[in-house]
Amino acid sequence: MIALTLGEIAELVGGAVEPRSAADVLVTAPASVDSRRMPPGGLFVAAVGENVDGHDYVGAALAAGAAASLVTRPVEGPQVVVHDVVAALGHIARAVVDRLVIDGQLQVVALTGSSGKTGTKDLLAQTLHEYGTTVATAESLNNELGVPLTALVADESTRHLVLEMGARVIGDIAYLTEVAPPRIGLVLNVGAAHLGPFGGKEAIARAKSELVQALPSADAGGVAVLNADDDLVAAMAAVTTARVVTFGASTGADVRAVDVSLDEQSRPSFVLHAGSAAAPGSPAESAAISLRMHGAHHVSNALGVAAVALALGMSLERIAAALNAAEARSRWRMQVTQRPDGVTVVNDAYNANPDSMRAGLEALVAMSRSGDGRTWAVLGEMLELGAASDTEHAEIGRLSRKLGVDRLVVVGQGARGIHAGAVADGARDGEDSVAVPDSQTAQSLLREALRPGDVVLFKSSRDAGLRWLGDAVAEELGG
Repeated sequence: MIALTLGEIAELVGGAVEPRSAADVLVTAPASVDSRRMPPGGLFVAAVGENVDGHDYVGAALAAGAAASLVTRPVEGPQVVVHDVVAALGHIARAVVDRLVIDGQLQVVALTGSSGKTGTKDLLAQTLHEYGTTVATAESLNNELGVPLTALVADESTRHLVLEMGARVIGDIAYLTEVAPPRIGLVLNVGAAHLGPFGGKEAIARAKSELVQALPSADAGGVAVLNADDDLVAAMAAVTTARVVTFGASTGADVRAVDVSLDEQSRPSFVLHAGSAAAPGSPAESAAISLRMHGAHHVSNALGVAAVALALGMSLERIAAALNAAEARSRWRMQVTQRPDGVTVVNDAYNANPDSMRAGLEALVAMSRSGDGRTWAVLGEMLELGAASDTEHAEIGRLSRKLGVDRLVVVGQGARGIHAGAVADGARDGEDSVAVPDSQTAQSLLREALRPGDVVLFKSSRDAGLRWLGDAVAEELGG
């Protein structure tokens, strides 16, 4: 973070420094909403949530080294008092980003999509880091707190600021682009995640399109990177004034993949073709890519990353080297563990929606093709699907049968539609597909049934909690 005095911060947000003598106190480190992770010299943001009031932790933050606090009511220590802590945090972030863009070489890149955002963000950050110092969203902190907190990590040495932007309602992404205006925007896909709150894919597309609508014009350097294989994303070209670069398997895409193959661990290889439209002034080029991530869906993510990097001026040779070296960084996203007893555990249970469920099941089946073991899909509820929930869960059960998954373990009442769909499609109740009430029952079943060579996938929405079950099974030694 660039250093700011409390007086400067108060002027930016229309707040008041308390005590007044603290106006010259200098904030030299990034902000935090967690007193347990308070960087010395940073600004503690006393955010108020449903169950926690940050004002109660100001003392702990000061003890951990916070220079001051951002609050809505007077507390101990140096502070800036404002009407709305979250809004004030956004104003501070905007001022810092604007200063770094104007005074330095900072390039702001934002990405969104219904699925794959965090994995793609990790891949993009690793790729761009080979081209210059890069700050990126930690984990999936992609909301009105996470985006400004990430932006405030940037300083004069930062060349790329990579921001993952999520949306729960129309207007969320528009707000985030005001906090940190991007020059390049990447839209991965429009799927059924948060289908319930939005009410339909068209509304989800409108929410995601707020990113490309916020970009500068082509003349001002704006670039919209759009998935040519997703009709709802491709249509966003009509609502942006930025230069459009497309990626995908489609023959007309500016950045595309051919000759895609998967190894025995479902890690994809392909030839990346970059047309001249992807990087104006450069000839069409090709490069061989072999990713270390598991799952064919990472091909599309890598193409989007390559398109962004090309737009920033990175050579295809350096992009290919970075993609080939990149590793999965975020926990519980296609996290693969080889147990000593020969069981392979795939923990992809950080979150789930119908599209990511399909991708996970397809990766599971691909990972088992080279061995004699069985495939196990341990699936939990997909949340926020609204009226489509029963249909979407049943469809996943039917898909597991179509793909040839050997054993299906459905955990929790909210996921029973998956089991019902599988049984309706011919699965033997209690054998091919089993519905269990909780994770403890599922773990006991797996402990008794797994054998060397088996591959077991764990997948559910975050609040269904199967990521913890996946960790527990991965840590077991087996029989």
